[in-house]
Amino acid sequence: MIQPARPRADAGSGDDLDFEAFFEAVYPPLSRALFLLTNDAAEAEDLAQEALARAFERWERVRRMDSPQGYVYRTALNLNRNRLRHLRMRARRALHVGAGVHPAEPEGVAESRDEVRRALAALSVEQRDALILVDWLGLDAEEAGRVLRIEAASVRGRLHRARTTLRERFGGGDG
Repeated sequence: MIQPARPRADAGSGDDLDFEAFFEAVYPPLSRALFLLTNDAAEAEDLAQEALARAFERWERVRRMDSPQGYVYRTALNLNRNRLRHLRMRARRALHVGAGVHPAEPEGVAESRDEVRRALAALSVEQRDALILVDWLGLDAEEAGRVLRIEAASVRGRLHRARTTLRERFGGGDG
């Protein structure tokens, strides 16, 4: 389970080392989670960097939160939703309904990665967010609920529906 990063005890309060330690702990899993959402490594890195930049701008307030990591994940999810909204609007303006051009995947991409992408695409955004936060990032339902700003029971419900969808669509049992 990923533990929320806390400022280092040996660094003075509010100095850059506190944020550096937080950044080093949070950036890798955040960018991986965003890659699962976006299916684009560059976009995932951009979103992760922007979310962490926003946390840095408000670091004095963010570092005192119960879950600074949750703040960054929530910010990243919101940035991704805004990006998707913007892309939908551009697509409507361009009148390319159904065009759906996707760049070719680079050679050597593992087949299992394609399976994960297909599985995630079968879920709603809400189910996908809950699944990634709990199953991939190891947050418990309460912490995921704080990130998503919903009750822990709602997180568990989304997880149940996501897992049911995945079992029905891709077969059950052996993960």
